[in-house]
Amino acid sequence: MSTTRPQILSAIDDAALAEGIVLDDYQRQLVHRLADLDVTTQRRRRPCPRGLYVYGSAGRGKSWLAKAFYDAAPTPRKIRIHFHSFFDDLHRHMHTHRHDPSMMRQALDDVIGHSQLLYFDELHVHDSGDARLLTRMLEHVLTRRVTILATSNYAPDDLLPNPIWHHIFEPGIDLIKTHFDIHHLAGDTDYRAATRSGTSAGFSNSEWTSTATTQELPYPSELPTLTVGSRDFSVLAVRDNQLFVSFPQLCDSPLSTIEYLHWARIYTRWTILDIPEFACVSPEAQQRFINLIDILVDTDVQVTFVSAHTLTAFLDAASARPDAFRMASRLQLLRNRGQAHRAEDLHRLGQRLPPPT
Repeated sequence: MSTTRPQILSAIDDAALAEGIVLDDYQRQLVHRLADLDVTTQRRRRPCPRGLYVYGSAGRGKSWLAKAFYDAAPTPRKIRIHFHSFFDDLHRHMHTHRHDPSMMRQALDDVIGHSQLLYFDELHVHDSGDARLLTRMLEHVLTRRVTILATSNYAPDDLLPNPIWHHIFEPGIDLIKTHFDIHHLAGDTDYRAATRSGTSAGFSNSEWTSTATTQELPYPSELPTLTVGSRDFSVLAVRDNQLFVSFPQLCDSPLSTIEYLHWARIYTRWTILDIPEFACVSPEAQQRFINLIDILVDTDVQVTFVSAHTLTAFLDAASARPDAFRMASRLQLLRNRGQAHRAEDLHRLGQRLPPPT
């Protein structure tokens, strides 16, 4: 047993107490698994496991508990990376080293540094290119004997679920199953739906509304262009740290997580207007919006979503889309203004959305 185990347990308990969180039995089981992780010893007594892979339904507390452990881990050599920001950073560093024969190794070293602990939050794979890069990352950190903590909504065998492409990530799945402890965080409660303070800043103070105020609408003279890299994008308005943009501009245009991440780092408040019914837009626009919600939550941006449709109706139409269960859980953090909608209705809706298969 690591000598730091009692300190880890105490630190997570203190963090929960400070936020008024009462851990349930399933979460308490995960806390003990987290406390068993050794992030300081490079000469381990056994070759496996080298990390912990935690999966479960959205809103069960995986990311909160993993972050509490990460904060308490007794090493300064640690890094937290989110799925979307990881690939954004990796591609930028790959471009920097594009003339180097060891481009991939150099780029991964730039992203991960000399960390002893790597916390990879929200691991999910739907793209075959991402699958190859993620496999290379796993090979790299395992060779360097880095301790890895990963959270996901997917069991390892369910990653890259499309049967046409699933085989591409089978080497990565084998690495996870061989070198990680696998822990399923069970439980029936989506805590994002069960709790809503409405007092904090950031995404948890966002709202979904059908009636935008004057302050939430751009002026007729405002139609700026934003530049990311060598590409220009039209938005509705920019005022100080606030971005005004429409759903078509964000999701019907050929934007990627690169642009979303760039703007989320600059603008701490967003107003997104003209949000249509989810089922009325293309699959590409649907996936962009799902990715956008991931990023806005992770970067803690405060958002006003303006739509003629209720949030319940919007999510009800999303139930057949892969990863919509995760988006539904995140949007349950929202306040609702100007709409007849009850939190318990949305909670039931979130339960109707199919889990990952």
